[in-house]
Amino acid sequence: MKNRIPKHIAIIMDGNGRWAERRRVPKIMGHREGVASIRNITKACTELGVKVLTLYAFSTENWKRSKKEVDGLMKLLVEFLKKEEPSMQRNNIRLMAIGRLKELPDRAYKRLTEVMDSTKDNKGLVFNLALNYGGRPEIVDAASQICRDVQSGKLSVSDINEETFESYLYTHGLPDLDLLIRTSGEMRISNFLLWQLSYAEIYVTDTLWPDFRKKNLVLAIEDFQGRERRYGGR
Repeated sequence: MKNRIPKHIAIIMDGNGRWAERRRVPKIMGHREGVASIRNITKACTELGVKVLTLYAFSTENWKRSKKEVDGLMKLLVEFLKKEEPSMQRNNIRLMAIGRLKELPDRAYKRLTEVMDSTKDNKGLVFNLALNYGGRPEIVDAASQICRDVQSGKLSVSDINEETFESYLYTHGLPDLDLLIRTSGEMRISNFLLWQLSYAEIYVTDTLWPDFRKKNLVLAIEDFQGRERRYGGR
């Protein structure tokens, strides 16, 4: 198990709503149980030696959900950050976030930036939350900034290549994505890390996110370890 641990794992945490529906409880209860999975998987990644864990927590499309659900999710985010900050410090975890963060509600954005600042010097697992995130918006934002830098003379057109473009993405500075996990059995990537997925391995499980625990993560990593990564070479 110690061999070929993926450096960077990303997870599309799907199935909170279905988990709640099956139990005939409010949807927010599914989201709350999903937080327990986040705690468990974050701890597991630390124990296994994963360097970066990126979680798809709130997409740019999620604003289309009911105001009640969105408000509940933002409240849950603030609660989570408040409760987990001491644990992040104890376990040397650095909080990072990607997406159009400034469009988050003021309270959520303030708390998020506070915890990112307080954990910025931690050297262990990078716990990366994708919030108000979309893969297409990320690419658009990168292209827009490149255009501005070309116009200002900071960058020339001849300087633009894959490496340059990647340096403008939200994930710049992080290791390449090795493994994408999607829970709940859906076979789509939902506008998540479109650039970064180029050569990542994809693992889909029928397990709903609130039921996903370390044993499920281990199964995904073992599947990853059994694959031959060719990177288009043959």
